[in-house]
Amino acid sequence: MTTQAPPSTSTPMEVEPELPECLESLSDQLTLTDLWATLSNCLKELADTPDHHAVLVLQPTVEAFFLVHAAVISSEEKKKPNQKETRKEQLAHIEEKEGQLESEQAPQTVVGSEEDISPDTKKFLAFAETHRTVLNQILRQSTTHLADGPFSVLVDHTRVLDFDIKRRYFRTELERLDEGIRREDLAVHVRRDAVFEESFRELHRRSAEEWKNRFYIVFEGEEGQDAGGLLREWYVIISREIFNPNYALFKSSPGDRVTYTINDFSHINSNHLCYFKFVGRVIAKAIYDNKLLECYFTRSFYKHILAKLVKHQDMESEDYEFYKGLDFLLENKVSDLGYDLTFSTEIQEFGVTEVRDLIPDGRNVIVTDQNKADYIRLVCQMKMTGAIRKQLAAFLEGFYDIIPRRLIAIFNEQELELLLSGLPDINIDDLKANSEYHKYSVTSLQIVWFWRALRSFDQTDRAKFLQFVTGSSKVPLQGFGALEGMNGAQKFQIHRDDRSTDRLPAAHTCFNQLDLPAYETYDKLRTYLLKAIQECSEGFGFA
Repeated sequence: MTTQAPPSTSTPMEVEPELPECLESLSDQLTLTDLWATLSNCLKELADTPDHHAVLVLQPTVEAFFLVHAAVISSEEKKKPNQKETRKEQLAHIEEKEGQLESEQAPQTVVGSEEDISPDTKKFLAFAETHRTVLNQILRQSTTHLADGPFSVLVDHTRVLDFDIKRRYFRTELERLDEGIRREDLAVHVRRDAVFEESFRELHRRSAEEWKNRFYIVFEGEEGQDAGGLLREWYVIISREIFNPNYALFKSSPGDRVTYTINDFSHINSNHLCYFKFVGRVIAKAIYDNKLLECYFTRSFYKHILAKLVKHQDMESEDYEFYKGLDFLLENKVSDLGYDLTFSTEIQEFGVTEVRDLIPDGRNVIVTDQNKADYIRLVCQMKMTGAIRKQLAAFLEGFYDIIPRRLIAIFNEQELELLLSGLPDINIDDLKANSEYHKYSVTSLQIVWFWRALRSFDQTDRAKFLQFVTGSSKVPLQGFGALEGMNGAQKFQIHRDDRSTDRLPAAHTCFNQLDLPAYETYDKLRTYLLKAIQECSEGFGFA
């Protein structure tokens, strides 16, 4: 008997079969519709139980659902998430592109849009949305890394994940990027009265990999050794100095006087682009080191970091008068303006005011009721991105040097602020004592329900509520009596919204104002309020 292996082409049985171009998914091969319906009903029952461990009974079946509905992907596609993006790819969302009128183009299927999603993906997304609470309870108690287990498909659909689940996934992914790399201590020598300048001088020529070393802070003339406390102190000082008006890098938002955005006059500091890259690295390094900063930025600035397009609602805290003009245009006919509007706008860049076309020859193209949505989209992109593109590019290049864009992009803009600045301690009694009501009173049923709902929220949802109505998760040092709006001191106020009770609550951050419809039940009020603060970061919309 011979042990020699037969030639690879000896029989037709040994020829490797050709794979079909499109593999049939498991959900097509199995008929389990009734099982999934029963599972869904059981999960709905478990969602309200106070015992969070009860859901673990059904965990294997939930895992089976996600495995069955996972998209069939090739081994090449599996490698893509770990491939390093080029600088051009990372900054693609802010690069200058020729404006186009979408209203005149044939509708296209956008990759990743609802039309582009497979039936299986739609099914598991609908399932995950319906059972979001239970799903997050299961993930919270799981010891398997999200990217490795049966729920790995959710890595590409993080919208259904709670903040703490995303943060744990984010931390593990950062650690994996560092696997096998030995990090040394990097001494940073600074004088306490010149922390920003001397940190810049010591660090700005260092490579991104050197920035990932452990910073060992030495304050000149002081005896202390850095066991972690001096590094925390360094972060506190430098996060304040970033906003020092003498550097002219950032300006406070006129909408709330608390959040910051890039100063379009930063060019008066001749070294501003190098400073922006440095600041981008500092902020990313703080997140990388799991240290909190006293930094609060505008919603549009967070969106730039997350590679999300800005919208006209983001203009409210940046330029309230301009925002009101856009809002008027959106709600009324163009002819009601009383003057011709063209696809152009005035922009101040590096101290020079010039008229910029939003589309080719835009100054000669009239805005109409048919194309006004294009005008609003393009003018907002120009004012919130185009006017500060060079500063943004420098900042983002520094930030993405430390934390890859694909990884930070799992968060939304509210969660990014919480990742950077931490969860605030919100005293509901203090907020209630410093609230005003319009067309409601303190004894109105909806107001009683509102405070009951807010008290039922966990710390993360309370923080998101504060972001929703004030534009920031920052609690004033003197308490909510010192809350500020665009016109100075401005208490939190709740206005009755007499429109449909099928609307979500709306917010106006410039006035710390919540527009609350007169919902018919406590459950509806709580559900709609949660939906608004978790998913509707623009501050308004229909449920």
